[in-house]
Amino acid sequence: MRERHASQGARRAQEFEAFVAGAAGRLLHAATLLTAEPPDANPRARRLLALALAHTYACWDRLRGEDPYDRARQFLATSFAHSAWHQYGGLLDRTPPRPGAVLGRLSPQERLVLVLRLFEGVGEEQIAALLGFPVDRVRALSHRAMTTLLHPPRGPAPAPVAAKAAPS
Repeated sequence: MRERHASQGARRAQEFEAFVAGAAGRLLHAATLLTAEPPDANPRARRLLALALAHTYACWDRLRGEDPYDRARQFLATSFAHSAWHQYGGLLDRTPPRPGAVLGRLSPQERLVLVLRLFEGVGEEQIAALLGFPVDRVRALSHRAMTTLLHPPRGPAPAPVAAKAAPS
């Protein structure tokens, strides 16, 4: 009996290792986009990835035909939403953008919808169900995020140049 459990445990570990080898890079990239951190210095994204993989491993035996990538992505997204809510006092607050961070100009909620929709290819209805929003809210967030990205705010208007007085 112990041998059977040991072999099942070894098989489970091998399956999970194969999953991580194939999916961890893409999940880390998604987490990095969510946190708007630079790819070479992304501790929050790595922490989100570790939590998502740990959760996926914990429920590995209960997946029963479910896609483990979907499960990990769902946990990643909900963990990000939860941490953003507590860290920023609400998902509508904007994180301070770092220089060159295009996604840093978006609110965490807008980033989450945009990353799930465009990078992960998740449908609006699925995002709405995952986040507990109406579909119209997801569409509005997506539209607002795209507008912000495509039409960035301009710098301050240049000061008017004083007109030279014409000699009389």
